[in-house]
Amino acid sequence: MRFREDLRVRRGRFDRAGVEVHAAAFLRRRELMLHAELRDSPRELSRILVHELFHFAWLRLGNTRRDSWMHLLRKELDLGARGELGWSAEWRKRRSPSPGSLAFREYACESFCDSGACFYSLAGRHPEFTLKRRFRDRRRAWFRDFLETSGVRL
Repeated sequence: MRFREDLRVRRGRFDRAGVEVHAAAFLRRRELMLHAELRDSPRELSRILVHELFHFAWLRLGNTRRDSWMHLLRKELDLGARGELGWSAEWRKRRSPSPGSLAFREYACESFCDSGACFYSLAGRHPEFTLKRRFRDRRRAWFRDFLETSGVRL
């Protein structure tokens, strides 16, 4: 894990012409890069870092659990759930990804990571936590069940 002053990525690589980001996880290299400005904001650093760590969890989650998470998201969409638990999932959700598509799988991954950051970071309240309480509670229960059945302790 390293901090970097100018963190811009494009197509999975650092690129000065890329999009500025708070953090980037390079899973195959087992590397995390965080924007240096996060050092000055412990709560935001915690939220962003936990989100990035959950990318590593998603990679190792397995198809059965990923399918279970995506089923939960499809139910939310069917019920008209608006909002999310982070911008990274929110902008993907706004593109209305159809279940089964690559865009939906990317949304599922980001919503998993944003949800993990909401529940397990120091963030507490945050303006990006816009998902209604009843959907948030269902996600929290999914995570609780996942952690209990996988033997992970946080």
